[in-house]
Amino acid sequence: MDVEDHVRDFLDAFTGAKREIRKLMVGLDDVVEGMLISLFVGGHALLEGVPGVGKTLLVKTLGQCFDLNFSRIQFTPDLMPLDIIGTSFVVESPGGKELRFEKGPLFCQILLADEINRATPKTQSALLEAMQESGVTVAGVHYTLGKPFVVFATQNPIEMEGTYPLPEAQLDRFLFKLIVPFPDHKELIQIIDRVTTSREARIEKVAAAEKVAELRLLIGSVPVASQVIDYVARVVRATHPGFSSAESVQKFVRYGASPRAGLAIVSGAKARALLSGRFNVSFDDIRAMTHSALRHRLILNFEGEAAGISPDAIVTDILDKVSRYV
Repeated sequence: MDVEDHVRDFLDAFTGAKREIRKLMVGLDDVVEGMLISLFVGGHALLEGVPGVGKTLLVKTLGQCFDLNFSRIQFTPDLMPLDIIGTSFVVESPGGKELRFEKGPLFCQILLADEINRATPKTQSALLEAMQESGVTVAGVHYTLGKPFVVFATQNPIEMEGTYPLPEAQLDRFLFKLIVPFPDHKELIQIIDRVTTSREARIEKVAAAEKVAELRLLIGSVPVASQVIDYVARVVRATHPGFSSAESVQKFVRYGASPRAGLAIVSGAKARALLSGRFNVSFDDIRAMTHSALRHRLILNFEGEAAGISPDAIVTDILDKVSRYV
């Protein structure tokens, strides 16, 4: 199979998944695209939106499209690490007593970590370590998680009482932060009509889980020109006050994005290039991925927090200031 056939497979899987998701979901095209890119490049995503906008259904439907084992964990303050990882216990056997490990809900292929900021930092860290290592160690034994293993974590941007906001170092583990908007008037009418009628959409499998792993290799092989990588590096450096010419960065940002941001931008841009039928990354591909990759990695100072400055506005300012060419 040549490159064109692989690209065609990727387009078929991507467009097919979007088609199936639209059977249940209304709108959210940008969010769906961001989630699919996260799945195909092997990254995790943080979904931020008010309750009731369909985040759980969206993640579950995405798993059905690729026949992925889906699991959902509702994070609460009393949730402990062993509740999500699993626990070891002693059982009687013909040969005597033995230690047996009972796997927790973390052992899946696509995980919805609902309201992750409601769990204590200890439980958050257990999940985020698993995200980074794609496995867990219990009683000295290492267990590998599902392949692929992708986490979509949600948080409510409004209700912050009784929450434990994710530290910046843990937020950095997420490839993208995707904003799930409230539906507009027409979309809300469609949602009410669909939910209150007896019509039930049937989600068809688009591709097998093994195909996802195959397409990840294809995305990784997409070439990126040196001047494009140079542009990404200058954009990431421009998020830091000491290196930036953007006034908003100098005034409102305490610390900028890590090198992981550059990796996230380039990975997402490779997938977007394939979606356009190209086997090379353009500057427009880079710019299209920048907001999702940077918005959760900018640490605002007190003045920026007090003024309610949007990280997206700062990212836009950076893109306006950084030239595509040196």
